[in-house]
Amino acid sequence: MRILLVEDEKGVANFIKKGLEEEHYTIDHSVDAEEGLSLVSVNEYDIIILDIMLPNMSGIELCREIRKKGIQSPIMMLTARDTINDKVTGLDSGADDYMTKPFSFDEFLARVRALLRRKQDKLTELVCGELKIDALAHRVYVGGKEVLLRPKEYAILVYLLRNRGRVLSRTQILENVWGYDFNPNTNIVDVHIKSLRERLDEAHILNLIRSVRGVGYMIDN
Repeated sequence: MRILLVEDEKGVANFIKKGLEEEHYTIDHSVDAEEGLSLVSVNEYDIIILDIMLPNMSGIELCREIRKKGIQSPIMMLTARDTINDKVTGLDSGADDYMTKPFSFDEFLARVRALLRRKQDKLTELVCGELKIDALAHRVYVGGKEVLLRPKEYAILVYLLRNRGRVLSRTQILENVWGYDFNPNTNIVDVHIKSLRERLDEAHILNLIRSVRGVGYMIDN
């Protein structure tokens, strides 16, 4: 599981990072909103943890920007402020949970696990119009009729759907579908996208995957 932590207080960041790494989570740490926004634009995170009081841009503004990009990863807000208005503002900006500093790490960890469970529940079924994916059974349906895909075609489709609204580069698709052992000059992504489009066309799902010239591929929101 990969988590992004955007926290400028060194002591708090080290406390959270160390505790989560001991639980075998992979942590990317950013000290400001600009870098955090850059990281979420190129990486897929299972949870995003934002401090509200960040330099240059608040965590609330950052949360709004993340949601504008169509990123649906669960977001937890951290703050020293404990008023009802602060909590309402944070949640209304797109956050899923809110914790006030100082906090018990045991409670923090329990909330992280709860957000992960919630995310997994949402991801067991992916729907886009007539297209439906049963992620548990690894089956794809259009209008209730199963569409047979090769394993890599299926993996690409799921990856694109879970990142709807984001342009995914060929390198990102290679890393997430094939892993890191690949030739960066290969055209294997384009070949599989072509065959995936053909199978979707046969099922009357037209123009679902959009090419962004010089960048990669995406499925629009």
